[in-house]
Amino acid sequence: MLLDRTIAPDFKVINSIHLPEAQTHTLDNGVPLHVINIGEQPVIRIECIFEAGNWYEKEIGASYFAIKMLPEGTTSLSSGEISEAFDRLGAFTELTHTSDRIGVVVYCVSRFLPEVLPLISQLIHEASFPAHELQELRNITLQNLKVNKEKNAYLATTEFRARLFGADHPYGQSQEEANIERLTLDAILDHYNRFIRNGKFTVVLAGQVSESDVALVNQTLGKDPVEGGQVKPAFLVSTSYQGEEKVIEKAESVQSSIRMGRVLFNRHHEDYFKMLVTNELLGGYFGSRLMKNIREEKGLTYGISSHVVTLRNAGYFMVGTDVKKEFTQLTIDEIKKEINRLQTEPVSQEELTTVKNFMAGEFAGSLNTAFEVADRQKILLLDGLPGDFFNHYIDKIQAVTSEDVISMANLYLQPEDMIVVIAGGK
Repeated sequence: MLLDRTIAPDFKVINSIHLPEAQTHTLDNGVPLHVINIGEQPVIRIECIFEAGNWYEKEIGASYFAIKMLPEGTTSLSSGEISEAFDRLGAFTELTHTSDRIGVVVYCVSRFLPEVLPLISQLIHEASFPAHELQELRNITLQNLKVNKEKNAYLATTEFRARLFGADHPYGQSQEEANIERLTLDAILDHYNRFIRNGKFTVVLAGQVSESDVALVNQTLGKDPVEGGQVKPAFLVSTSYQGEEKVIEKAESVQSSIRMGRVLFNRHHEDYFKMLVTNELLGGYFGSRLMKNIREEKGLTYGISSHVVTLRNAGYFMVGTDVKKEFTQLTIDEIKKEINRLQTEPVSQEELTTVKNFMAGEFAGSLNTAFEVADRQKILLLDGLPGDFFNHYIDKIQAVTSEDVISMANLYLQPEDMIVVIAGGK
């Protein structure tokens, strides 16, 4: 029977969602293993996560190069042999790096886990850091940086974070040619030995997982003794600063990238959910006020969005867009205008309901696979959030009122508190 596409499907309100819980084990060496056993396909994702990002570096770039060099050779395998071994098993690998953490991620068919795990163990405990592979990675990183520095969006974003947190802060720093060129193998090995080879880490296993798989992980990743790594240095996140505007002039550029925002907070803050809804109204989805005004009505850009970005130890609010140079100031003025509307005019119940329903649907749509569920569970486990945090996501969103939106906009979106960075010119 053919669908009658003149009739819209029934609309259903999502009232609640409960995240499947992770089963927690402790390996023989004290490493925590979290298992999310859901999914119909015989596929597994295994992640080894190290608290070893920029926060823990002695030299800028050490954490990035330490994690990226793991598959470039071990004491018994070359980089080519490592790549071939994973390919033969149909396994896909990722190496993750953030300001807070680094990690090794491998996707594989469940039946090949017994062969994949020893390879992962070799990367973690037996990486050899060949000098020629390090030089190759250094050259690639320098070339990528050179390309990125031609992009207004990259320049605006890196300068924006440097202005928010400070260029020497883990959340504000970025790689520069000088840092990359002077970074020594000794500095990289020091980071590797302290935090990866001998440091304590967390394992997250997601997919169709059996008891025998858990036992295999223990036999492979639980046999080597680990230490506690090193206590991270205490970097302060200042919230007492004045707003400012920084223009990065590029005479040859016809467009400008705009980044505008301020330091905020992470998921632990009592205003987190209220601010999420406020942000969504302003620029968090395609039907947002910024999109309607600046894209649809005035045609100044193809896209504009705002974000509440959460980090482990802080967070920030940011509006981002790209416009023609001559429209730069007009765009900034219109952003401020839309913020002022949120501060002074009550949001209609219809608009607020639309946004809440969109957020609920988007949240439900982000939990379709075992790996997506595992991503949410990781946030809870690694950031120390309550186990039922996401179970109350929709309740918290639905509880936000028009008065809450006005309050959030006045508390956290004052234009005089905003850092504005423009790459390209005005």
